[in-house]
Amino acid sequence: MKVELISYTPEPEKVIASAARLCYSPIPVPELLEKLDEKKTAEFVDKLRKVGHLSPFEHVSFQFSIDDVSRALSHQLVRHRIASYSQRSQRYVKENQFEFITPPSIKGNPEALKRYEKIMATLQEEYKELVEIVPAEDARYILPNACTTSLMATFNARSLLNFFQHRTCMRAQWEIRILAEKMLKLVKGVAPNVFRQAGPTCVTEGVCHEGEMSCGRIKALKG
Repeated sequence: MKVELISYTPEPEKVIASAARLCYSPIPVPELLEKLDEKKTAEFVDKLRKVGHLSPFEHVSFQFSIDDVSRALSHQLVRHRIASYSQRSQRYVKENQFEFITPPSIKGNPEALKRYEKIMATLQEEYKELVEIVPAEDARYILPNACTTSLMATFNARSLLNFFQHRTCMRAQWEIRILAEKMLKLVKGVAPNVFRQAGPTCVTEGVCHEGEMSCGRIKALKG
């Protein structure tokens, strides 16, 4: 898996702080930006996050390049609807000798791994032959969820906070959890105060909403 933060709103924390201040000030945004120093910006962003005043966070966005992840992951990712996505098309890009993701549970089980790789090899051969006699858009129907893909994803900061809340949770599927952790590390590097408390609710709020399906982490945190 390869994840890169390829672009983001310049000075994201100052943009958030100035957007929030504008609601209570006759001064236009450019002047508000000039009056904000690093300390004031950090304090204000922290306050906004704590009181749940998150609409100003929607004014900043982050663009990610995501490569070598499975189609199984991408199907989960696009459920986060307040975001924009572009994905490599299996209709226009032929998947001859496609790469695939192997889950840890399979990789660590010799018998399962042998069967898994045999299935992938069979699918690769069948796809290669099928795409010679039918359009790629139809041959792709036999491609597995394990098949790798590439995406570009754009989130605003508020949507990212929601994404991290759900996908860094230990109950999240392993592959998208790894993606979320990598994305969180990247955005913390450019907007540390925005994402200082980003993560599952057991960490950020001291509560778990998973009920009987809880991973039990909340007990350890409270203990």
